[in-house]
Amino acid sequence: MGELFDKPRIAINRVYTRRGDTGDTALAGGQRVPKDSLRIESYGAVDELNSFLGIARTSAGETAATHPLAAILLRVQHELFNLGSILATLPDDVHPKQARITEADVTQLEVEIDRMNKDLPALRSFVLPGGNRLNAELHVCRTVCRRAERLCVALTRKENAPPEAVRYLNRLSDALFVWSRWAIHVTGAAETLWDPNRNVR
Repeated sequence: MGELFDKPRIAINRVYTRRGDTGDTALAGGQRVPKDSLRIESYGAVDELNSFLGIARTSAGETAATHPLAAILLRVQHELFNLGSILATLPDDVHPKQARITEADVTQLEVEIDRMNKDLPALRSFVLPGGNRLNAELHVCRTVCRRAERLCVALTRKENAPPEAVRYLNRLSDALFVWSRWAIHVTGAAETLWDPNRNVR
């Protein structure tokens, strides 16, 4: 079976070019746009999310109980790079085999949400991040993912952007919530439940 997407064709020989010193940057098609444009903000947030996922993946790989999640997070990191690729490209410049998010990626997240959620205890309150380190890191990822989603929603209102981007980020934020609870469950830690009367005297 052939590959779905083209392999990267890049060569990074110099880290700095000075071309962005005036506050603009280049899209994949070469167009110069302001660095604070919605398209740049969108894939910048996706890149930030990928970095935080790298931290969570490292933590997940340190414990046998959470090791299966490390492999999932690595796959998601590749998918987020695919998402960044398509967000960094104007629709007229997209190539047929350019990396992108697909409906299969969204469906896979749904499969994993259902599989990992079925063994979790029902929630009777909202949870606070921090039952253990991995739980807290996944909650950070979830909130960054929600911000990336909001930016992509704003982008789709102003420009032509792939609808799969919003669907994927929406599903991923749900998955990150489930994975944060799963990380607590499989390690035997206690969830921190929100108590609105905690500080009532």
